[in-house]
Amino acid sequence: MPSRARILIIVGDFVEDYEVMVPFQALLMLGFQVDAVCPGKKAGDTCKTAVHDFEGDQTYTEKPGHNFALNAAFDDIRPESYDGLVIPGGRAPEYLRMDAKVVDLVKYFVDARKPIAAICHGLQLLAAAGGVSGRTCTAYPACGYEVKANGGNMKDVEASEVVVDGNLVTAPAWPAHPKWLAAFVDVLGYKVVHKDGHSPRAPFVPAHS
Repeated sequence: MPSRARILIIVGDFVEDYEVMVPFQALLMLGFQVDAVCPGKKAGDTCKTAVHDFEGDQTYTEKPGHNFALNAAFDDIRPESYDGLVIPGGRAPEYLRMDAKVVDLVKYFVDARKPIAAICHGLQLLAAAGGVSGRTCTAYPACGYEVKANGGNMKDVEASEVVVDGNLVTAPAWPAHPKWLAAFVDVLGYKVVHKDGHSPRAPFVPAHS
């Protein structure tokens, strides 16, 4: 694996705000090259985001988020040049799974057994690409039926927890970001270390160096 891994994030309008903003910025901070793409859009275009929150109602609430700026063009993507894939949740996966080009892109990572991090409703897109069949994973509870219908073993965990099955890292919702992102970085084969081996505030290096 190269010393600076390349990560692809698949985005669409009304992607969940935290679930794209936080991974995008955190993975850049750690030194990865991160490309965020959306079908039909190019670098410099934006996707509207939605903020999903849990406020005591029967389901999550949804509010306008930010305009998330894309930094690569979907049509220029060569999946073989990426080391890992991130699939955020929100409303976007529901309609992105209807796009054959998006599904084929995700299926490449599934078939190649490259690291995949999917969260919340992102499992809808992963399931459409055959990425949950025979795998143990988690998702937003409302997506559990899709996981099971597509041959996956749906594991119900707290919203702040993560499930790892080989190259697949999944979580129910954005409260899991700390564990979800840490697990994804680990699956990619990297770790955060300090020169004295103790401080968590540290430069980023390959685990195998």
